[in-house]
Amino acid sequence: MKEIGFDNDKYLEEQSAAILDRIENSGGRLYLEFGGKLLYDYHAARVLPGYDPNVKIRLLQRLKDKAQIILCIYAGPVSYTHLTLPTKRIV
Repeated sequence: MKEIGFDNDKYLEEQSAAILDRIENSGGRLYLEFGGKLLYDYHAARVLPGYDPNVKIRLLQRLKDKAQIILCIYAGPVSYTHLTLPTKRIV
C-alpha cells in the first residue's frame, strides 16, 4: 500500500484558518507572497507524495469570498508566443 505523505485537505483547512486569523489580527489587511509555482507545481508533487500540483490555487479559490486577492506576475521571461495563446479563466 502506497503511503501518502501530504494531506491536501488538511493543508487547505489549516492554511485557510491561519490566513483568515492573520487577516483579522492585522487590522483587516494582509499581504502574502506564495513561493514556487502557483499552478501546475509538478516538482512539489514529485517530492511530496500526495501533493496536488494545484493546491495553492485551490487555497485562493477557497478564500475568494473572504479576501481580496491581487495576483502580480513578472512577465519578463514570458516569450511573445505565450502572450498570443488563448487563455483559460481559472478562478
